[in-house]
Amino acid sequence: EEERLKDAKYGSTKRGIAPVYSDKFQKKTIMMGELMDMDYLGKRLKGILEWKNLTIQKVYGAEPYDYDTLMAWLEKFGGQLRPYICDAGSVLRLAQLRGKNILFEAQLGALRDIDYGIFPYTSSSTPLAAYAPIGCGAPDIRVDEVLGIVKAYSTCVGEGPFTAEWFGEEADKLREAGGEYGAKTGRPRRVGPIDLVATRYGVRMQNATNIALTKLDILSYMDRIPVCAHYEIDGQQTDEFPFPVLLDQAKPVTEYVPGWNCDISGVRTWEELPQAARDYVEYVEQAIGCHIGYVSVGAERDSLIVR
Repeated sequence: EEERLKDAKYGSTKRGIAPVYSDKFQKKTIMMGELMDMDYLGKRLKGILEWKNLTIQKVYGAEPYDYDTLMAWLEKFGGQLRPYICDAGSVLRLAQLRGKNILFEAQLGALRDIDYGIFPYTSSSTPLAAYAPIGCGAPDIRVDEVLGIVKAYSTCVGEGPFTAEWFGEEADKLREAGGEYGAKTGRPRRVGPIDLVATRYGVRMQNATNIALTKLDILSYMDRIPVCAHYEIDGQQTDEFPFPVLLDQAKPVTEYVPGWNCDISGVRTWEELPQAARDYVEYVEQAIGCHIGYVSVGAERDSLIVR
């Protein structure tokens, strides 16, 4: 499908994630628990395979899949998983009853959420904190603390609108300073100043109770720090994150705060930070409406200031 879309693609990882979610909502997927009854699974697979092969052959002109080959694959790899299948919700509830801490971690951010992100340039799932208990099998568990991760500037991987994006020499300098290249691909990431409109929206969607502001040290080379403080759409300034269809029209309204022009990577306490750096953190904190409890000033594990 990505090959068919060509230049209109959405930036897929080509791992088949979107088709799998699509199949789920058409109730044409295999559930993990079905590996416990291979006869039942085999019947389900026959119906799904007949439907899938129609699309594979008639729409894309590709080779069909074979039932016996897929059953053998399921037995080989599913057999390795079968001993570990359990009711994950029961495991979590028992942990909660025993007073254990339960930590959920989400990849991606609010703007890649399938429902509340920059659709269609989103993931196929939801990385929102409210969904964590649902996705982990225990929707009755309540999330009581949400730590939002926010960079001191903006980056973007993949396709889609990016209101605060920089280009040219300015972008190159920030990208180099922050080492903003894909960990696996080495591709340059899209970069720009922190986007307070998008960040505030993300904080709201995640119901964040605390923020970790990362990579503050990267901004040390700047004489003054740019901030995307507002959007302008059709000549009107707004602080509200717009519906995705309007993002292509959105222009950043940039404000500047004084820089600190010194290396802060060795700082470990809030009081040691230069006043200008503290002012920047407090400016962001007030704008996004959430306490910044952690400030990262380097890649090392201990390069952290706790407020």
